[in-house]
This record gives sequence, C-alpha cells and structure tokens, in this order.
Amino acid sequence: MFPDGATLPANPSGEGRAKTVLPKASARVLMPNRNQLELRASDLESLVPPGHRARIVWGYVERQDLSGLYAGIKAVEGGVGRAAIAPEILYALWLYATLEGVGHARGIARLTQTHDAYRWICGGVQVNYPTLADFRSQEGDALDELLTDNVASLMAAGVVKFKTAAQDGMRVRASAGAASFRREERLKACLEAARQQVATLKAQQADDPAGESARKQAAQRRAVSEREARIEAALARQPERAAIKKKQGKKPEEARSSTTDADATIMKMGDGGFRPAYNLQFATDAESQVVFGVEVVTAGTDQGQLSPMVEQVSERCGQTPENWLVDGGYPGHGQIDAVAESTTVYAPVPKAKDPKTDVHQPKAKDSPAVAQWRERMKSDEAKALYKDRAATAECVNALARNRGLNRLLVRGLKRVKGVALLFALAHNVMRAATLAPELVGLAACRTWSPGNRQILLFGMKKAGICRF
Repeated sequence: MFPDGATLPANPSGEGRAKTVLPKASARVLMPNRNQLELRASDLESLVPPGHRARIVWGYVERQDLSGLYAGIKAVEGGVGRAAIAPEILYALWLYATLEGVGHARGIARLTQTHDAYRWICGGVQVNYPTLADFRSQEGDALDELLTDNVASLMAAGVVKFKTAAQDGMRVRASAGAASFRREERLKACLEAARQQVATLKAQQADDPAGESARKQAAQRRAVSEREARIEAALARQPERAAIKKKQGKKPEEARSSTTDADATIMKMGDGGFRPAYNLQFATDAESQVVFGVEVVTAGTDQGQLSPMVEQVSERCGQTPENWLVDGGYPGHGQIDAVAESTTVYAPVPKAKDPKTDVHQPKAKDSPAVAQWRERMKSDEAKALYKDRAATAECVNALARNRGLNRLLVRGLKRVKGVALLFALAHNVMRAATLAPELVGLAACRTWSPGNRQILLFGMKKAGICRF
C-alpha cells in the first residue's frame, strides 16, 4: 500500500495515538483434585436401583432351600470358632458374577471392595477369594440339587411344559497346555522324578530344620505333592485313552494324558484347531429356554451322549419331554433304541454315499425305532419341528459364550461340572425373572400402577434381564 521506506505522517495533536496494552490476567478456574479424601454418608441399599440384576439374583437366592450348603458349616450357635459366611452371599456372588462374565474368584473378591452391586450383595461381610474358590469347587453336588429345585419351581409355575427339548454340546478350552500331554513312558519318568523331589525335600528338612521357614517348606512340599498327584491321575487315564486310540485304528502307545489336567482331552474346536477342552452338554426346554440337563464329558464327540442326558432329565424332573431335538452328531442306532420308550428323537438322517439312495427308507437291519426315525424325518411336520433346535440350543450356547464360557479357569471334571451348573442356574434365574417373576421376588410389580411398572421393566431391560 505504501512504497518501501515510506512513513506515516506524524500526528502532533496526539489524536489516534495507540493506547498502552496491559497484560491479560490468567483465567481463574476450578481443576479436579482427585487426591482429596471424602466422607460420604450413604447406605448400601441406595446404591442399587430397582430392577437391577443384583436384586433379581438375591431375590431368587433368598427363596431357595440352601440346607445342602448349610450342612458343611461347623460353626454353630453356642459353640466356638468364627462365624462362617452365609452361603446365600457366596451363592449370589457366583450367580451374579457368572451373569457379568466374571469367572475367577480373585476378580470377584476385588469387585466386592469396589463395585456397588457386589458390595450390596455382601452387605458389609468381608469375602476373600479362597472362600469363593472353595465354594465353587466343593459344592458341586449341592449345585446339582439346586438346579433340580430350580427346574421344579419353574415346572410348578407352569413355565416348563416338557413338550420339546433340545440338546447340544459345546467344547470349552481347558486350563491346560498342549505341551502338557505326554505318553506313558514319559509320564512314568516324570512320576519318578516327582517322587525323588519329594524325598529330597523331606531329607533337607530333616537335616536342616532351621534352614527354611516352616511356611516355605510346607509350600514346597505341597507343590511337589500336587504335581505327583496330577501325574498319577494322568497315568490312571492312560488305559482309557489307549482303548480309544485302538478303537480309532491307531497305535495304543500313542495315547497321551496331561500332567496339568488329567481329565482334559484334545478335541477339535469350532475353528478347526485341536486343543485341550471339555465337552459341556446342555438340555433345554424349547418353549421356555430353561436348562434342565447339564453334563460334562471328556469325549470330543457327541456320539453316545443322548441316552445319558435323557436318563438324567428323567431322574431330575420325574418325566421326559415328548420330543427330543439333536443335531447329526447324536443319532447312533443304539442311542435311538435306548430312548425309544422315553421320548421321540428328531435328528437329521445321515446322507448316503450313493445320491440315488433314499435315506428315509427303512433298511433290513434297522430296528423298529430306527425305521420309525427314518420315516419320521421325511415328513414336513418333523422338518418344521426340527427348526426349533437351533433357536433353542444354539441360543443357550451363545448366551453362555457371551457370559464368559470361552475358557475354563478350573481343572478337573468335578470342578468343570460346577462351572457348567452355575451357568445353567444363572441362565434359569434370568428366565424366571421374565417368565415367572414371583420366583425372584418381582410379583409385586404386577399390582403397581402402569407408570411404575414401565419404569421397573425399563430397568430390567437395561440390566439385561428382559433381553431373551
């Protein structure tokens, strides 16, 4: 605008003179101080809103007969010793943690100190992780009885009608590595080494009793003894595994067992890989999606699992569903004959090698039950009914996966059975909250005003109770 070197004319009158600019003051704000201590007066009851999962679980637990869990408590009124933690608390914690996808005792113990829902369940009672772990591992029989009571209450409420059942298995990764599987010769060598180590530790303690602390010595002996016991259990399973290898046409000496979890078996998983796993079997009512049968097997196939499950459901419930839906891995001819008098099996008929062969036509060697099964699966009614299998069994399996049943954190068939029972019980509690709310303490909501009822149902849906 002005040429180089040009200057503006001076203003002798002082008009338009630039004013002095003062420095701007810093803004005054409030920043968070998270190190300050706060004393907040509140009761635990106000921390959990109505319709929360924790309230649903506790409402169910406090209505159950837990005499089987109380039987093992040695502390009694008027006696000596510290009072035991109420089984209601431990049972409710495991049910709620299962629904939330928390499957380890240490995690639950931490949450009882930090999470409002877990704190509400405890009600000020301090719970440690060894107590939680022992409850799950030692109360397997009591959990099985609780599942029987659970199904019985749902039957009495008219929820389970036993018209159609669906059975399916899901393979869950075991808490064992593939490298822990060894053949018999190697297992015997490991067992001899473990026994020598036990003898060495005992000799060291006898020679120098003051060398190590008593607590450390006990821990070392316990670790070596547990390893010795696991190797002995692995050797005990070798004959069974050798027989399976021989039946498969393989060399029996190739049979291997795990030194970490002797009950784990290498199975083919859903992604096509082979890993140590357990086969968890669930039998579910097709109409209500209530689980009334739970079993854990070490076989990697579903062959032979139909008849044991039908027998278990019959003993547990006093009756058997009219129809039983399974996939193509179950219908062996012997299994169909075994359950023919109890239920009607619906399963796909295997395809023949010759595409011109009619697989639904009875064969000369077929038993009457097998011949009826072939003819039955040809009808449109059977095909329509069989569609309920995937909608029932696969839905239950998917919910279990979403709740954390992807890898087991316990070892041994008995403990894995306890985990499977907890998943079935937690699943049934949520079904009861939807189909029979009076069983979990929600009967009062039926007499509420429509506005309050909608608020409660919204809270239940937000908590994941009405999402089935």
